Amino acid sequence: MNLYEGKDILVTGGVGSIGSELVRQLVTLNPKKIRVLDQNESGLFHLQNELKEHSNIRYLLGDIRNRERIEKAVKGTDIIFHSAALKHVPACEYDPIEAVYTNILGTQNIIDSARNEGVDRCIAISTDKAVNPSNTMGATKLLSEKLMSTASYAETDTIFSCVRFGNVLRSNGSVIPLFKSQIEQNKPVTVTSETMTRFFMSLEEAVNLVLEAGVKAKGKEIFILKMKALKIIDLAQAMIEMSNKEIQISVIGKRPGEKEYELLLTEEEAKRTKNEEKIFLLHPEIHTPHYQQDFKQEKPIAEEEYNSHKARHLTKEEIKRVLTD
Repeated sequence: MNLYEGKDILVTGGVGSIGSELVRQLVTLNPKKIRVLDQNESGLFHLQNELKEHSNIRYLLGDIRNRERIEKAVKGTDIIFHSAALKHVPACEYDPIEAVYTNILGTQNIIDSARNEGVDRCIAISTDKAVNPSNTMGATKLLSEKLMSTASYAETDTIFSCVRFGNVLRSNGSVIPLFKSQIEQNKPVTVTSETMTRFFMSLEEAVNLVLEAGVKAKGKEIFILKMKALKIIDLAQAMIEMSNKEIQISVIGKRPGEKEYELLLTEEEAKRTKNEEKIFLLHPEIHTPHYQQDFKQEKPIAEEEYNSHKARHLTKEEIKRVLTD
């Protein structure tokens, strides 16, 4: 983590769940400056109030869609963590062009500005929904990954890499705050499917591994964080049992574009993936008229895709321990 000491660091989407935790952990690593960029004015105000004792944090109001604003925000930075995105599946299904503007064109603004400024490294936060996407949000995040992992093929010294992971416990828009609110109001807990499964990890774990990926990045690769898996209905039942209330579960059906399970690694990707202690390291496979790169493991890490249906699921007692940590 000495990489971050004395560096000027930009965090886009800096007041979101991932972005704000990145700022909290980065400030302990003695950076020269942290620039927190977000279009959420109230979020910037609240984070500034929380971290007011730190004089090396700058709070920048702006949108990654605005190329001119991003160029100014990036000027003089050493490292970028790109966390800004539209992430809610139903919203992106209803207004897909908005997801294109932010997740694709906004990401390209970050890449172009990083190249022009000679930034040392740029690490983008991606999602499991980019893997074999079935919805607009996932499709735009897949293209965002492609933009990042191929950005290094231009004439640039900037390192561009991605980090891919699934659900983060208690993050904005996650299911746990929803279930908690429903239980507190003595309302039925709404579960979309009895068989739905998800990968998850804590916010602190996710961000710590993002920082590790930033250190290890050499360019072009995707870091896939290893995660625990659970059944959503088991999570709902565990939270109800912990409340000591008599709450019903209501199965309401999947939302548009929603998957039954999460996929972090496809069978084809496994052939180009290195298995490390806490992560899978996915190498690109690029074929163009001017460039060709093949990466093959002597032994693939898996013979099939890495998905939350086939992973071991936590028991309800294990879920309860996770929730009380």
